[in-house]
Amino acid sequence: MMNNKRIKLFSGSASTQLALKIAKHLDIRLGKMRLERFSDGEFQPIFEENMRGRDVFLIQSCHPPFDNYWELFQMIDAAKRASAKEIVVFIPYYGYARQDRKDQPRVGIASKLIATFLEAAGATRIVNIDLHADQIQGFFNIPCDQLYGTYVFWPYIDDLIEKGEISNVQFAAPDNGGTKRAKKYAEKFETEFVICFKNRKKKNEVDQMILIGDVKGRHVILLDDMIDTGGTLCKAADLIMDKGALSVRGMVTHPVLSGKAVENIESSKISKLIVLDTIPVKVESPKIEVLSVDKLAALAIKKIYNKKSLSSLFLK
Repeated sequence: MMNNKRIKLFSGSASTQLALKIAKHLDIRLGKMRLERFSDGEFQPIFEENMRGRDVFLIQSCHPPFDNYWELFQMIDAAKRASAKEIVVFIPYYGYARQDRKDQPRVGIASKLIATFLEAAGATRIVNIDLHADQIQGFFNIPCDQLYGTYVFWPYIDDLIEKGEISNVQFAAPDNGGTKRAKKYAEKFETEFVICFKNRKKKNEVDQMILIGDVKGRHVILLDDMIDTGGTLCKAADLIMDKGALSVRGMVTHPVLSGKAVENIESSKISKLIVLDTIPVKVESPKIEVLSVDKLAALAIKKIYNKKSLSSLFLK
């Protein structure tokens, strides 16, 4: 049971719709907070409810602009200074996760820097969904839980198979970094997977791609943790269809969808792109379908509040 007097759930401006759905699942009210803005663009989150001694849960996705992170840092700091007992931060999309290592001279590790900021602000626990790199959990000195999009995607695939919309299914990784994910899906559904090996000369631009494996006569599901401009996923889909696949669907957790992403998707051979609402999807396309993580997030919050293990949610 959730004690409305002990728990407080607040949302930053980037995740209001998702937070409302989570609150409904938990049968609690979303806390009141306002964002005051100065004429020069400076802003200040202000909580309008008492949180002294309470378990406070803050929900904020941190896609661009960086204002989303800065709003979250200020929310955490305000909750700490208001004497919250626990400050659990649920970040559906952890921005700057692609900068997780020093892969060339004279660059920083931004995802580690973000972790430092979150701890310094006063967070006592972090919850994410499908981090771009698992090692980011090690950047924290406080508990950091990673939930998985499989909790939503696997039942969706089961439903497609049951309805007869796909058969002879096969999974694909759009690059070698997604091999582990494709292998897990293939094991779950007792099938095979293929890999699209890409060569990238610069960010957001694929120079060359080859397919490792046979897709002829298969319904293929391309898997990834995020889609930015869509260049890699669309190029992989076109390659797979050219190699004889019956259809290609994209299944991606975080819909960043920057630049010409929607245009790229609509002009590609992807029949459907299924994404989660970890980032609000503000574009419309007949090819894009959005599933919600509201139930997964609500279950995680309930378990954390009741001091129970999250392991039953780790479908991976």
